[in-house]
Amino acid sequence: MDNGTVRVDVLIPTYKPGREFGKILERLYGQRHPINSVIIMNTEERFWDSSWEAGRPNMRVHHISKAEFDHGKTRKQGAAYADGDVLVCMTQDAWPKNRDMLGNLIRPLENPQVAASYARQFPSKNAHCIEAFTRIFNYPKESCVKWKADVKSRGIKAYFCSNVCAAYNREIYERQGGFIPRAIFNEDMIYGAGLIQAGYGIAYAADAQVVHSHNYNCIQQFHRNFDLGVSQAEHPEIFADVPAEGEGIALVKATAGYLLREKKPWLIPKLAAHSGFKYLGYQLGKHYKSLPKKWIQACTMNPEYWRGEK
Repeated sequence: MDNGTVRVDVLIPTYKPGREFGKILERLYGQRHPINSVIIMNTEERFWDSSWEAGRPNMRVHHISKAEFDHGKTRKQGAAYADGDVLVCMTQDAWPKNRDMLGNLIRPLENPQVAASYARQFPSKNAHCIEAFTRIFNYPKESCVKWKADVKSRGIKAYFCSNVCAAYNREIYERQGGFIPRAIFNEDMIYGAGLIQAGYGIAYAADAQVVHSHNYNCIQQFHRNFDLGVSQAEHPEIFADVPAEGEGIALVKATAGYLLREKKPWLIPKLAAHSGFKYLGYQLGKHYKSLPKKWIQACTMNPEYWRGEK
């Protein structure tokens, strides 16, 4: 795959995108590597600003209802509209850090055995210091390529491939069957696990950089991690042998050390509270089959996912 001639389609699911989305589009269209098309899978047409399409004939917008949205199915539908060599998935709140983000992201795919690559994420200027450190911890300075042989040493991180900003060899994507059609969360890691198990590599491209972070409160962390636990419980064939608890503990310890070094020990109780809510949500999610439906609806971040469930 020649980086200079690669046709790239960018897929972005959106829901209530604000004015900042227009600026993100400007940065995306300002990339040095040309874009074949931008595919928008927008939830609820009434929240879409059609002015964003002006002067962008290669932008294709497809509207769905909130009830139709699914993290796996919606991306799978969007990917079906792509006809380029590489499919790049992004989220509506990921800001390209510079004009070389796209070119650097797709460069690892020049190796025909590397099926996916994902970008380095930087915290936004208003990110809380705990959230900022989490980005540093999860997205280090050094690039790497992960293979099946790395599962033993890296554990669950071998499958990690965040589609906040990720590129996929589309030919391999089609061959592998693409994203799963039903996913409450983690559709990117589930697809990544399939790639690793099939013998392909996943690249972490540290020189492909986006700005992306969230200042979640304790309740939001609880909901998010409940859905994370559900996604792992629904796919024991992937996650049963690579438990995630160890990574969570390592992050908490590293963050506490960082707060002490930065002379901010008063933030450790906040770290403990957030970590506790994360762990509780995750454990409940992993055991969701034992919970009453009302509890599930109260715990999840995606109530639409459970419609029709008994």
